[in-house]
Amino acid sequence: MTSFDSSPTLNAWRALLALAVVFVLLATTGWTAIRHHKGDSDLRTASLAAWARDGIDGRALPEITSAPDRLARFFAGLTASQRTRLVDRYPLVVGNLNGVPLTLRYRANHLALAQARGVERERTQDERLTPAGRQTAERRMRRFESLMGEGRQILAFDPVGSGQVAEVFGDLGRAERVSVVVPGVDTNVVNFERTRRKYTAPVGMAKSLYAAERAAAPRTRTAVIAWADYTSPVGVGMDAAIGRLARDGSKRLDSLVRALPGDSTVSLFCHSYGSVVCGVAAPALPPRVSDIAVAGSPGMRVESAEELRTGARVWATRDRDDWIQDVPYLEVGGLGHGADPVTPEFGARVFSATGAVGHAGYFEPGTESLSNFAGIGVGSYSTVSCAGDGEACRSGISGAEAN
Repeated sequence: MTSFDSSPTLNAWRALLALAVVFVLLATTGWTAIRHHKGDSDLRTASLAAWARDGIDGRALPEITSAPDRLARFFAGLTASQRTRLVDRYPLVVGNLNGVPLTLRYRANHLALAQARGVERERTQDERLTPAGRQTAERRMRRFESLMGEGRQILAFDPVGSGQVAEVFGDLGRAERVSVVVPGVDTNVVNFERTRRKYTAPVGMAKSLYAAERAAAPRTRTAVIAWADYTSPVGVGMDAAIGRLARDGSKRLDSLVRALPGDSTVSLFCHSYGSVVCGVAAPALPPRVSDIAVAGSPGMRVESAEELRTGARVWATRDRDDWIQDVPYLEVGGLGHGADPVTPEFGARVFSATGAVGHAGYFEPGTESLSNFAGIGVGSYSTVSCAGDGEACRSGISGAEAN
């Protein structure tokens, strides 16, 4: 006889109740819905269509889905004049092609931002829009102007919808170690950076980590990427509780890592829903990814670190008052993201987040979470402070047990 406690029907109701708790938590802790922006024209779609039909001095242009090494060979075979013409003609395409030389991508995205800024400037005066619509256009226009600032290295930019963007801090072409910050829910082009609470936004996270890595290892050539180049869930809808967007994002993350120049070692720092993206990506990531660190994770869509099937070291942290700990860690019929990465049963290397406050405080200067991120990012594992008083998180790493 089936017991009441193990009844499949009851368990299903429990799962639904748990997921309802997730949505309530999201609704009351700042994961506020942000409407997708839909412009009157899709510049990128038009650019992609024209690229597919075009050529350069009798040579067909490669498909945008070509492997990074194929794209790299194509651009290497062009003259400087030909490269410039393609950048000027198709900035929204060239700026987002993994394998294209970094300097070309940076210049292309600067031009693409200028185009997008012009579109938004017109929208601010469009009487067909509601006042709220014109205000959104104003915010987007100002964000694009900021991203065009002198010295900014925009690795990817797409203004469509809520927008996607990635920015580099440091010399990515010469870096020995590269860190990629993967943010979570409600990340878009407008809140890619913030003036207030700046360390809760991707730019602030990445700049804080870059400064901490430079301080931790001044002689190590480092670069950090603020990577918001995927479509994250918006608000409290079902997308936040399932893995569809994480699967799409994982493919883009894998493509980014594989196209990074040189032979740098790569570490991923994945916050909140970003840890779901990193968990889905983990099995396919190339060997150059040495470490995957998650903070404030709702789960990685597995029950253990071993199930990630990665050669990278898996790290996890959570501060004591992060509300994410109250989310039910489960996966039923595709809903939920699996086990809690900071539990002993999961098998991750759990490190200290002392000093961090709340769900978005992990990159604040002065926190142990940030200093530990930096230690992982530069490969200085002996400096990583484990959760509790022991050294368990450093076990098995050569030389890391030393204090």
